[in-house]
Amino acid sequence: MTTLPPTTRSRLQKIPLASIVWEGDRRSLGSMASHLDGVKNTDDQCIIWVDGSEGAVRAMDVVAEDMGMEAVVRTLLRAIESPHHPTQPCRPQKIVVRDREIQFFLRGVLQDLGINVEYAPQLPLIDRLFEGFAVMEEDQPSPLPAVYEEAIDRVASKIWSQAPWELLADSDILQVELKDCEIERVYICVMGMMSAEYGVLIYRSLDSLKQFRQAALGDNHSAAELEKAFLAQDCWFLNYEEIEDLENVVDESSMEAFFGSLHPFEGMRHFLDEAETSIVYATLESLQRFCDRHRAILAQEPIEAVTKSYRIALPATTEQKRTITTKVSTLPELSAELLDMGHSDFPGFSPEANMPIQEDLIPDGALVSLASIPRELIKQLQHQSKTYCQSAKVTTKTAELPTIFIQTTRSKANRLITRIQDAGGLKAVCFNPGHDPFNGEVYDLGMLQTEDDELYIFAEYSHDVVQQAKALEKWHQRCKKTKGYCGLVIAMGATGANRGNPQAKDMLALFEVKSINGEDLGMGVLKLMPDFDF
Repeated sequence: MTTLPPTTRSRLQKIPLASIVWEGDRRSLGSMASHLDGVKNTDDQCIIWVDGSEGAVRAMDVVAEDMGMEAVVRTLLRAIESPHHPTQPCRPQKIVVRDREIQFFLRGVLQDLGINVEYAPQLPLIDRLFEGFAVMEEDQPSPLPAVYEEAIDRVASKIWSQAPWELLADSDILQVELKDCEIERVYICVMGMMSAEYGVLIYRSLDSLKQFRQAALGDNHSAAELEKAFLAQDCWFLNYEEIEDLENVVDESSMEAFFGSLHPFEGMRHFLDEAETSIVYATLESLQRFCDRHRAILAQEPIEAVTKSYRIALPATTEQKRTITTKVSTLPELSAELLDMGHSDFPGFSPEANMPIQEDLIPDGALVSLASIPRELIKQLQHQSKTYCQSAKVTTKTAELPTIFIQTTRSKANRLITRIQDAGGLKAVCFNPGHDPFNGEVYDLGMLQTEDDELYIFAEYSHDVVQQAKALEKWHQRCKKTKGYCGLVIAMGATGANRGNPQAKDMLALFEVKSINGEDLGMGVLKLMPDFDF
């Protein structure tokens, strides 16, 4: 269809015809994509109509490259009838395009509207607009000074391999004193033990650290309030992004490190100048050395007071080398204060139980289901040499035992079994209510408690999803019949023919325990808290 409906043509004819010339074009976004909100695909195309008399963009759309000519017409009609403010509706006397196909198509569509469609090999206004975007892209500051790029990436890689988040919770703050620097003291907060994001925050102010923690852990906060608190932080950050391969495996080579700054007046900034980078580099190098040499002390709970000094050589910007003297200290009293601040509200802590809740036990891609297994199969597994069995000496006479099935690959299943064994075995299965204050969702968290009193989430069961709610209700009914006894089966075969239906030969471990409620551990309703991505 190459003509407008009669009613549309009649409506457009009522709009004043002005003695002006418009330029119109359709071209690939390229670098312009980074300057448009929500646009990431540089293969998309921009349709734009510019008023040559005023130099104003009347209408612009971003479309997929395979979108037809109709998209050009839609943007043009919007430029005529409802242009960007403050321009007024009007019909141009002439429009100029640089594509012959667009010219011929528009001639057919715009007939009887008094608009001449002409061709020109160049469009000065639109060309200058896109050239301006290209210059803006070139003028963007580099994330890091060139002299520091190799050195700071190297220390970031060391920290990733060292994994300080396995030792330090976000409440285990380290103080770093810096001699002869623009800032005398910073505070390190390591992310990763209680969240899915790994990184290091370097606070320039202790008050900022406390204020954000208080805001994040407080009651009755909205998403907007949390974002406000997030942007009010005064810190530099190192954040890691993991890139998974086709088998969902992450290794060191797939890690990327990103640096930036947060400040109440600047918001989030993804580049550092040389003075900032020197402080961040010296601080991260000190952190890496401190964790490497004091790993045994940092693994203790609580961490004792310890201080260590270092001389950090900076990458040479001139022939004269420069060093920064640093002193790293643990802060046991501050750590205790921060723990007390969020003891009752922070996710993963219950007032009486004081047990952190973790999410790193169940392998990615594992299938988790609530079911039951017959007594005959339990006996078979107990006599199956390759299956590890932890017996609870179940005395009930029911024909079936309610069982949680976790099915994954053989290697991941074996690693999961080893982790549970290293923790002393499985102590209990626990279900506890949770609440997401941002969308109002209510759910039950399924958790595994190991003998060292660690809690690990294995699944969430939403009250709003009928299938999940019924599965959990059926689980509790089964557990009543067995006086709370239940089982956990870890099986292989998640990528084979028995995916979702593991057979006895696939079952590598059976743990018999009791299913309990969070109240038995002193828990209340667990509140979901935000995990900001830097």
